Amino acid sequence: MTAGADTLPERHRLLTLRGHSVAWVPPLVLLLAIAVLDWNTTSEFRTLSWVVLVPGIAAAICGLRATLVIAVLAVLTFELEDRAWPYQFRTGVPDFILVVVGSALAVTACAVRVRGERRMLHMQNVVDTTRRAVLRPLPAGWGGLDHAAVYLAADSVARVGGDFYDIQPGPQGARVLIGDVQGKGLGAVAAASALLGTFREAAYHEPLLTTVAERLESRMRRHVRYAAEIGRSDQERFATAVLVGFSPHGSPWVEVINFGHEPPLVVAPDGVRSLPLGGGLPLGLGSLGDGLPPPLRMPLADDETLLLVTDGVSETRDGKGEFFPLRERVARALAEDPRVVEPGRLVRCVRDGTLRHCGGHLADDTTIFAVRRRPVRAR
Repeated sequence: MTAGADTLPERHRLLTLRGHSVAWVPPLVLLLAIAVLDWNTTSEFRTLSWVVLVPGIAAAICGLRATLVIAVLAVLTFELEDRAWPYQFRTGVPDFILVVVGSALAVTACAVRVRGERRMLHMQNVVDTTRRAVLRPLPAGWGGLDHAAVYLAADSVARVGGDFYDIQPGPQGARVLIGDVQGKGLGAVAAASALLGTFREAAYHEPLLTTVAERLESRMRRHVRYAAEIGRSDQERFATAVLVGFSPHGSPWVEVINFGHEPPLVVAPDGVRSLPLGGGLPLGLGSLGDGLPPPLRMPLADDETLLLVTDGVSETRDGKGEFFPLRERVARALAEDPRVVEPGRLVRCVRDGTLRHCGGHLADDTTIFAVRRRPVRAR
């Protein structure tokens, strides 16, 4: 899901009716209106040459075939109606040449536009494939958890960035990871992919959550070193992240390790509370501190949801420059509707609130991720 500019399919959808394109209707109506107006005016005020505008409008909203048909209709309409006037009142050859040349230029411009749109759609398909490869789809109930997530790209064309999240079930229970790689572009995507690959292996095999954290820190360092060796400017690359371990066999305890990331919120039916910020450094910068951050062990009931977001939510500003009050908005929504505690409703609530707060113009990629244990009956 993206914010900002409309994507090509969304724009085209506005000009369809019951699955059929009606983009040809506005230029055709305009052509008829110009012809009728010209026929009902005096000889001193001829409007027939205005038909040169019609192919230009068609070129902006129609396909190549429809634009070509409308261009031909514009030329024929001009010629037939102009000949219907007495000879002394005709607009003449110069206006006819103007309409012909304008129609030809409109068809050419439409061909260029359609080719560019096709190329952009192809690029977006490639990006979507890349995004699905990095952020794999999570099955319902994956790892014994109810979950919901939404990713909003600040770049509506690229639609992929350095935010990442995943759930990995294993013998020691489900492990959850959310993070944000510093920077943008393919370098950030490559770092996110490297961290997710390490997480999926370590979270399954390693019995201790601290060992998973060590593997992530080591992977980030190795990725930065590799990028430097091949000449990429990733020497300062790091990633904030939150690593969560759900205990197996229905235990009410979870472990949380925070690598300089936004602290998670616990959304319960009776209110919202924040977890401690934690003093951990981001992944890749562990050597600058006193080692990896210790895990925080805390209770989490089955009816409580863990809300994890990237800084695209907390740093969203409105027109006055005020930050989005995440905890207050969630608490207000929860008071109005207790069902907001459900992961799907919670994610939609935060997404809609974030987009309303910034007016739909995101300054950074944004990920909203909510997880909780599945009810015993569902398990």
